[in-house]
Amino acid sequence: MEINDLSSAEKTGVLIAGAGIGGLTAALALHAEGIKVTVIERVRQIASLGVGISLQPHAVRELTRLGLGDTLAATGVATAEQVYADERGRRRFTEDVGMAAGYRWPQYAIHRGELQLLLLDAVRERLGPAAVRTGTRLESFADGRDAVRVRATDRATGLPAVIEAQALVGADGARSIVRAALHANEGPMRWSGVRLWRGVVESAPFLTGRSAIIANDTRNIQLVVYPVSARRPLVNWVCLAPEAAPGPLIEDVGWNREGSGDDVLRHLAGWDFAALGVDLHALVTSSPAIFEYPMVDRDPLPRWGRGCATLLGDAAHPVYPTGANGASQAIVDARTLAVELAAGGGMAAALTRYEEARVGPTADVLRANREMDRSMRGRMSGDSVAAVTDRYRRTTGGDVTAVNAKA
Repeated sequence: MEINDLSSAEKTGVLIAGAGIGGLTAALALHAEGIKVTVIERVRQIASLGVGISLQPHAVRELTRLGLGDTLAATGVATAEQVYADERGRRRFTEDVGMAAGYRWPQYAIHRGELQLLLLDAVRERLGPAAVRTGTRLESFADGRDAVRVRATDRATGLPAVIEAQALVGADGARSIVRAALHANEGPMRWSGVRLWRGVVESAPFLTGRSAIIANDTRNIQLVVYPVSARRPLVNWVCLAPEAAPGPLIEDVGWNREGSGDDVLRHLAGWDFAALGVDLHALVTSSPAIFEYPMVDRDPLPRWGRGCATLLGDAAHPVYPTGANGASQAIVDARTLAVELAAGGGMAAALTRYEEARVGPTADVLRANREMDRSMRGRMSGDSVAAVTDRYRRTTGGDVTAVNAKA
């Protein structure tokens, strides 16, 4: 079937490519505004995969507006403090976060897979079981004046499908097919030169039970450890190690491949968190799976989409995990998209307003994450850490006054 053959094309309001955190939140937000939505997802079965993430209060505010506050509280851990330490577990600075810092909404640490399934359940309950079509791979699209025509493939049967939508939202992650089509000459992602290893493991609570630890040594190795589940004693850990100069991402640096515990422990030689109540060796060696990633982002785009096609979340603005703001910004994208589409004035005009509202703030977050990554390298005094984190919140609009003002 040619993409212009619409005799048997399906029709929907907004078609979202990608059933990740951003795409599913967008589906819920658009549905709440009375807008018809269909989500397509290339994987055949969405499972509880991944590692831990943080949801900042500005994201929790939006999910609470969607009626998910109680479910979040029963799933994630409301982080109360961030402890900045050295490689021997000696504290340099401790700051309150979330409601302990005066926000009206918590800051949650949560397993990414559990959050995704939580959102998926809500979408299927509210929009119907057919609202999310798994095993459906977007192949290409053609953007017209009043609609987008999408070619997709059913991965189980190999059969093609054509879907005509009033708008296409690419929420298909950092290696987005939709972004690649909209910005064909953009080139590769930008590698920071830092490699990450991540794992989630059952481990006893430490400190308050709602504490996150962020530690650095003089070699610029960083380790982040925090609990991620209210249902079971799960702890997420991330080890970051510089290994090359920043530059374009090349294929042989690897992506989401199986990591080696020996590599992690080699970087953590001489580290000891006994004073913080954490057995680092057991944390790494007991992890059932270790994932390895290059730490990447992309330079900000002046415009995400064109016509009736746009981007959302990591597809629009992939960022370093420094600042723990990537998923949160995707959730804010979703809310903004729904507000602008509900305001009317034509689909293309609404998408333009959405991008005008979000391109600048997300570019600020991207640049702030880069700056925080540079600033937090090596051993810093408590005053220096406090200044960096305060500057980050003010730059990214995440300070208490700004978040609480948007009730």
